[in-house]
Amino acid sequence: MKPHQVKSTLPHHAWPRKYHQDSRAMWKHEAVQKYLETAIREYQRISHVLSSGSMNEHEERILSRRHADLVPLAAAFQEIQKAEKEVKELESMCTELDNKDEKQLLKLAFEEKKIIDQEINTLYKKLLQILMPKRKHDECDVILELISGRTTGGDICQMFTKEVFEMYQNYAAHKSWTFEILNYVPTDLGGLHHATACISGGSVYRYLKFEGGTHRVQRIPEIGLSSRMQRIHTGTMSVVVLPQSEKVEVKVNPKDLHIDTFRAKGAGGQHVNKTDSAVRIVHLPTGLTVECQQERSQQLNKEKALQTLRTKLYQQIIERNQSQMQNARKLQLETRAQSERIRTYNFTQDRVTDHRISYEVRNIKEFLLGEEALDELINRLLESAEMEALIKHVENFKSFEGGG
Repeated sequence: MKPHQVKSTLPHHAWPRKYHQDSRAMWKHEAVQKYLETAIREYQRISHVLSSGSMNEHEERILSRRHADLVPLAAAFQEIQKAEKEVKELESMCTELDNKDEKQLLKLAFEEKKIIDQEINTLYKKLLQILMPKRKHDECDVILELISGRTTGGDICQMFTKEVFEMYQNYAAHKSWTFEILNYVPTDLGGLHHATACISGGSVYRYLKFEGGTHRVQRIPEIGLSSRMQRIHTGTMSVVVLPQSEKVEVKVNPKDLHIDTFRAKGAGGQHVNKTDSAVRIVHLPTGLTVECQQERSQQLNKEKALQTLRTKLYQQIIERNQSQMQNARKLQLETRAQSERIRTYNFTQDRVTDHRISYEVRNIKEFLLGEEALDELINRLLESAEMEALIKHVENFKSFEGGG
């Protein structure tokens, strides 16, 4: 039995519109059709002007660049039109063969139609990928930060934080990414207060950017009075996902830093609690605090902590420069209240629910392995967000054209 299923309910407030349609349905959307028609007319007009040669060198250079941008779109559009024409011809042929009771030929025609339908679906996806607005940070590595809830749920928050951290560690392995722990603060009972990791690889931020936010857990504690009474506790933890650009060039004045060293508390390693190798850095102007305790060398921990600090400062610069866009870190850490949760892990019902797209996953243990079940949910989130972005993109184009 598959470990997940989809259940549609009312939309979550953070994701106001849902586009769960497949690529073919999106192709038929009025705004997409309008955008494509306009783009194809522009392609044909530019092609005609370029072939006429009636322009100066500057105009030709500008038109050639725009023509090159439109070529993949026009080619995919034409392929779809050709394939859909073939499907219509086959449908007409099937009707005719059915009337003549030509069962063998009818079967062959149906098989050919099925193959062309699959090709059309692939072309739709290709076309929508061409149309999709490119996201600036999608190819970036990330700094992943997990913080246990402090107000509800008691020890289950810390245990749950550890499980989620391990889930992302396994997911990184599943995607063949590199997962480097920068900071790990465990509890005395084996849970996790707070952890930070650097994840690098192909399109890491694209896949993890929607994991940021409040994750809620509902479960019966394994020990204590609540366990004996089968009382369900509720807790939360927060996930923060920050893009780490390769071009992070943030100057940090040493005078603005307060640096402490302390003994490492991380899990494992003979050096733990024996030397003051762990480093904590406070950036005095902003109040940002970072820690690193995973290396034996104090100098290495200091270098990694400084890199994390630069990434966080870089994120603040992005947020200031793009104030009209959603503030990623503020959105993710704005509140840890349960009303702001993005996902609930209900252990008593063996169910994970993502509230943004009303998607449910059965079999929590399999989901927490961080493999196919998590990857499926992340891809559903990506599809929904990208379709939303595409609709906004083409509708804005339509409004601009109408107002222009």
